[in-house]
Amino acid sequence: MKNIFLSIFGITLLNSSAALADEDKLQKGFYSMDAMGCMIVRECTKDVQRVRSISDIQRNYPNSSFDNIATEFNSMLLSLDKIGVMVFLGDEKYFPPGHRGVYHTVSNNFYLNERFMHRPNVLMTVMRHEGWHAAQDCMAGSIKNSMIAIIKPEEDVPQVWRKMVEKTYPSSAVPWEAEAKWAGLTEGMTMKALQACAKGEMWKVYPPTPLTEKWLRKEGYLK
Repeated sequence: MKNIFLSIFGITLLNSSAALADEDKLQKGFYSMDAMGCMIVRECTKDVQRVRSISDIQRNYPNSSFDNIATEFNSMLLSLDKIGVMVFLGDEKYFPPGHRGVYHTVSNNFYLNERFMHRPNVLMTVMRHEGWHAAQDCMAGSIKNSMIAIIKPEEDVPQVWRKMVEKTYPSSAVPWEAEAKWAGLTEGMTMKALQACAKGEMWKVYPPTPLTEKWLRKEGYLK
C-alpha cells in the first residue's frame, strides 16, 4: 500500500504578499488561491466569522431551516473545539470559483464558503468532508504536525467514491479524498471519527493500517 501520508495537505500559499490583508495587494485579487491563502493565514479577516454553533449559520440564512442537521453539526463543532480546530464562514470572494470549503493542516482550521452554505445538505457535505480531513490529521499522530494519514484501509473505501475523485484530483491525493468524499455523504461518519480524536482514542477506534502504524511507532506516537 502506498501513499499513506500526505504532507501539508490542502492549499499552498502562492505568494507572501497575500498576508498584507489589503485587497489591493492581492496579486491575483479576490476569487483566487491568493485570496484564500490570505484568509487561511488569518490576515484577511473582513467578512470571515467563526462558527461556534448552528445558530451562527442560521443567523446568516434566516430563510433556511437547519433543524434536521443541528445535532450532528453541533456535535462535530464540539469535538473540533476540543481538538483545537476552528471553523469559519468566509465570504465567497476568498474562495476560487467552485471551492466550497478548505481545511489547512498547518493552521488546523477550516473554512466554509458562505455562497453555498444556505442549503443544509451542502453545508453538511462540506462540513463532514473537511472534518474528515481534520480526523485524518489526528490519525497521523497529532494535528500539531503537518501530516495526515488515511483512516480506513484503501480497499474498504467503496469504489464509487474513488472513481469519482479520480476524475477531479491528482492521483497522489486520491486515497485521502476518496474516503473524505465517502464521509462527506455519510451521516455520522465524520462525527464518530472526530469524537474518537477528541477522546484520544483515534487508534483504538480506528486501528492504523500497517504502514501508518509503522510510522506512528517510529515517530513515537505509539509505544
